[in-house]
Amino acid sequence: MDRHSQRPTPDYSLYLVTDRDLMSCSTIEESVEQAILGGCTVVQLCEKTADSREFYDIAVRVREITTCLGVPLIINDRVDIALAVNADGVHVGQSDLPPEIVRRIIGQDKLVGVSASNLAEALAAVESGADYLGVGAMFATGTKTNANIVSMEELHEIRRKISLPLVVIGGINKETLPLFKGSGIDGIAVVSAVVSQEDIAGAARGLLGQWRNIMLGERR
Repeated sequence: MDRHSQRPTPDYSLYLVTDRDLMSCSTIEESVEQAILGGCTVVQLCEKTADSREFYDIAVRVREITTCLGVPLIINDRVDIALAVNADGVHVGQSDLPPEIVRRIIGQDKLVGVSASNLAEALAAVESGADYLGVGAMFATGTKTNANIVSMEELHEIRRKISLPLVVIGGINKETLPLFKGSGIDGIAVVSAVVSQEDIAGAARGLLGQWRNIMLGERR
């Protein structure tokens, strides 16, 4: 059996990354539910400041929502939390556990995503068994002030050399989204462009529609 065959194959079109500090509503569950109802196709639960018990409790509640609404849940960094709530995968950065170790722990039926800011990191992630790459930061953002900025040239080079799904992140919104036309990416990761908006579902719906129009234009 192919090692990828038992893993889910998500639609990465609109990949939500949570941020409690930026969300416009009172609970992360409401933020996630509204984002999914608006069209978000993947949810990554990101809790950089929560202790383990708090992260677990949040993850249990968010997992109930993503399961009910049929959207994959990815846990940022924390392999233990992902296993505890039976999430669909784990996303790791360059300073987290190596992807091959994550794979050894979580098994073959869950997704491993890896952040990459250049071609060398992207190629290493492929070699380590990543299922998809988060490429960025594409633009400066308030959520990651020290992130390396990825040029469009670098993104195109990564796309030429790598066939894995690519999801861009960092400053993605309705103004910057058109810049990715012709880039061959598989999805956009969004934070404040969705969770900070007064109408979270509406913001997600608008971005997904804009993304699909761009992709439709590429296929013509």
